[in-house]
Amino acid sequence: MAQSNIKVAVQKFGNFLSSMVMPNIGAFIAWGLITALFIPTGFFPNESLAKLVDPMVKYLLPLLIGYTGGKLVHDQRGGVVGAIATMGVIVGSDIPMFLGAMIMGPLGGYIIKKFDQFIEGKVKTGFEMLINNFSAGILGGILAILAFLGVSPAVDGFTGALVVGVDWMVAHGLLPLTSILIEPAKILFLNNAINHGILSPIGAEQIRTNGQSILLLLETNPGPGLGILLAYCFFGKGTAKQSAPGAAIIHFIGGIHEIYFPYVLMRPLLIIAAILGGMSGVFTFVLLGGGLQAVASPGSILAILAATPGNAGSYVANISGVLVAAIVSFIVGSLILKTGKQTEDLDEAARKMQEMKGKKSSVAGSFTKQQGEVPASVQKIVFACDAGMGSSAMGASLLRKKVKQADLNISVTNTAISNIPSDAQIVITQEELTPRAQNKVPDAYHISVDNFLSSPEYDKLIDQLKNDHTTFKAEEEKRVSAENNTDSNDGLLKEENVFLNQHFSSKEEAIRFAGSVLVKGGYVEENYVEAMIERDNMTSTYMGNDVAIPHGTEEAKKNVLRSGFTVIQVPEGVDFDGEKVRLIFGIAGKDGTHLEILSGIAITCSDMDNIEKMVHAKSAKELMAIIQSN
Repeated sequence: MAQSNIKVAVQKFGNFLSSMVMPNIGAFIAWGLITALFIPTGFFPNESLAKLVDPMVKYLLPLLIGYTGGKLVHDQRGGVVGAIATMGVIVGSDIPMFLGAMIMGPLGGYIIKKFDQFIEGKVKTGFEMLINNFSAGILGGILAILAFLGVSPAVDGFTGALVVGVDWMVAHGLLPLTSILIEPAKILFLNNAINHGILSPIGAEQIRTNGQSILLLLETNPGPGLGILLAYCFFGKGTAKQSAPGAAIIHFIGGIHEIYFPYVLMRPLLIIAAILGGMSGVFTFVLLGGGLQAVASPGSILAILAATPGNAGSYVANISGVLVAAIVSFIVGSLILKTGKQTEDLDEAARKMQEMKGKKSSVAGSFTKQQGEVPASVQKIVFACDAGMGSSAMGASLLRKKVKQADLNISVTNTAISNIPSDAQIVITQEELTPRAQNKVPDAYHISVDNFLSSPEYDKLIDQLKNDHTTFKAEEEKRVSAENNTDSNDGLLKEENVFLNQHFSSKEEAIRFAGSVLVKGGYVEENYVEAMIERDNMTSTYMGNDVAIPHGTEEAKKNVLRSGFTVIQVPEGVDFDGEKVRLIFGIAGKDGTHLEILSGIAITCSDMDNIEKMVHAKSAKELMAIIQSN
């Protein structure tokens, strides 16, 4: 348990640091281009335009990081106070304060968040703006002074020690050993924390003094990953071998390094290939005098070439380092693949990667099995989720409405994955569940969605089906009508089960709150709460459009006493695996008696205007009226 908690903490830390940097990559690229073009050693030296370089790296980039860090903690007010606090570390130092911004930005957001929670409900009407403005200004100013006097010197000293350490490693030829830490750290998704939190600040200082920095090549080198993917192209098997060429292009040209992580996870020994490739590449950079004059992000060969100093020697050094790293990792990776067996398939490895990342991966969908054409004469579409109780029911409701509007002769139902009928022609699931659905009904056409409430896949599917159907199935219309008229649906959404202005520090806290409401209302047994946690851990109950619908697993249906709902408004939002959730619908469904109201919720929540109205509703009755009006 302790090891699991440490793992989760590391994931959250790495993801949080990454979340401060990634939205601002465009600014890093802008600074990098201006640096590469106009400094004295650039492609087009220009003394006037080069004046942009120092202010951008010293003020613009740290302020953006500080603002983003504060906003992550406490929205706009957190961002403003975070930026004010960051100004203290910037002015207090002569080096780029990326690391200082990563400290002061979130700290500023946290302080103002706690202040707002403390005064909530205590400010008299008419004084809100006065209190808000002065509190942000006073607290931000205090933090800026503290940052100037204390944090800035501390970060300066820490950075200075790192610079000395790096210089010592370079002087003694030990810099290649950093790959022993950096390559595994990529798999743990600490690459952005290492690259932008440590290497970039030191590298930026080296660029100011030396015109380039080798540190900016340590993490961004695409060579090790390219070699591993090429090894799979020649010596891999099945889906891994078929998908490796495309993954290699995305990795090498697109710069998305995480796409090769599942290939390493299939054969963990391949981390040796990545480490040895990284070490050989760094050795080559050191030997030939490689380096970059700007941050290369993402780690694409194109970004590296764009940030390379404009002389032949630098291009030779940087390209050679990438090629040597790719060749070494290819040779070692090939030996590993030829002398052992793959222990798991690529889909499983991709799911493991997402677990390690701690949130949804932007490239995980690239590993799902390729689909052919939508089958002809479709009569049955099935939405499937783990329990068949919540997300699939909402998705089915939305698509059923679209099918009816298009006057199509198609049945749209929902079920648990374990109960998908063998005659299902099209099966729609969340991306993480698609492999399970494919194993259940391999002959069906499978569609993966990441947003059940507003997925573009719905309209795309309707357009594809229109040429084959002309009338909506009478039996389906009759069944839906019967569901809508059942007396057992009355009173499922009750005013006492609607909670406004709630605050949660984690999704688990929010889910447990929803579960406790269902227990107190007599809808479920206490064991159902743990099943809700388990269900969300299996596959996120985030539905899209700032909505989550926590509910139990399929096995927990026996713990449902009667159907019931709770609606929880979280104006500031709570994190669900990297997604901000402002409305939570806790669900307990028995014998399908909850489907009518769930259908209404789905249709209501598919419109972001309705979401905003519910998030800002001032009473339970107002919020319920918005749901019941659809």
